[in-house]
Amino acid sequence: MPAWSRSTASTWRGAGIGDRSRARLHSPSGSAPNAMTSRSPSAQELNAVLERTPFLAAYGMSVVSCSEGECRVLLPFRRSLERPGGIVSGMALMGAADVAMWLAIMTLRGVDEQWVTSDMKSTFLRRAANENVVCHARVLKLGRRTAYGTVDSAGGVSGLVAHHVVSYAKASPATT
Repeated sequence: MPAWSRSTASTWRGAGIGDRSRARLHSPSGSAPNAMTSRSPSAQELNAVLERTPFLAAYGMSVVSCSEGECRVLLPFRRSLERPGGIVSGMALMGAADVAMWLAIMTLRGVDEQWVTSDMKSTFLRRAANENVVCHARVLKLGRRTAYGTVDSAGGVSGLVAHHVVSYAKASPATT
């Protein structure tokens, strides 16, 4: 086993999804300089983040529920987001999945850290026609500078309509 892996193997292997201590398990010493405050933001606090983000207004999204490392976001059906035939557009599904993962990261790191999408792969499984969609995001791995997770998008009638794999990078402070 390589030297780096002996010192960090137990740190990474013991952290399961939803493990309360996971946000602090990023170094062999068990401490992370970027660990969030003592509690996760509530769904109400995450909805306030959505309201303060102007470019999201057209989607009408809201947080249904959240827990550490997870977030469920409702994308309501809107005519402005449909393709011909009443089908929710792939662009809207990807946007909602992206936002759900962004908020899931906030449940671990707080609302003040800035994270940006670095990669997203979407697989569309079936159409969502004239229905609301819920995107369930789960953070699978969270490091000091990168986050990796999955999002499942499901319609109330259609069931699972898309699966997304998303990577995020911590944004550097803007320089002026």
